[in-house]
Amino acid sequence: MEVVSNEVSIRTGAEKMPAHLARPASGGPYPALVVVMEAFGLNDHIRRITNRFAAEGFVAIAPNLYFRQPNNVVGYNDLPGAFRLMGSVNDDQIVADMGAAIDHLKALKEVKPAFGTVGFCMGGRVAFLTACRNSAVRATAPYYGGGMVKARQPGVKPPIEYVDSLNAPVLAFFGGKDAHIPITEVDEFRDALKKAGKPAEVVFFPDADHGFMCDDRPSFHPVHSKEAWARTIAFFKEYLG
Repeated sequence: MEVVSNEVSIRTGAEKMPAHLARPASGGPYPALVVVMEAFGLNDHIRRITNRFAAEGFVAIAPNLYFRQPNNVVGYNDLPGAFRLMGSVNDDQIVADMGAAIDHLKALKEVKPAFGTVGFCMGGRVAFLTACRNSAVRATAPYYGGGMVKARQPGVKPPIEYVDSLNAPVLAFFGGKDAHIPITEVDEFRDALKKAGKPAEVVFFPDADHGFMCDDRPSFHPVHSKEAWARTIAFFKEYLG
């Protein structure tokens, strides 16, 4: 499917947040996705992923959640820079900014009222958190989101503590070689969703590492990334129509 994409500006509170927007070139209305960046920022990889979702029949938007910070994209070899940027945002602000991205989509004539969230790395956590805290989200697919069940910062509630207000089915992906997310936390995440009675599928690839969807990272896994992509597209088409 032919895609058109451009950089847009989203009003969030009194500020304007840059975002990458991609959509099928014609037809519609289409279901919509908010694509959430990794800890490294809104880079070319996330833009390409956003365009790929558009090619599958979605209007997709990737907001720059770090826009308040200077130098808000860092390389994959710059973990200190990524941690600095991650530490510059807080959950309430992120949920508000994600809500602003959804509101932006709602105003587009090409969009029908069916919204999902999908994210990678830090974005996996944000995608799930937003689904728990924004009732407009009807499906969420977090990829290797850390800190889902255990707080990584003092005084910050992990997303799973908001699970009672989740109204979206979950398709979550994790890797067995991921040093950032212990298998025990994957199990706890799965168990908490089940205990809360939420429809969820947690996919675990034993030989996949953190970042296995990103072809710009050494951890890229061509087989599992292809399988996860197909499952994600089928999932969103089922629940968003």
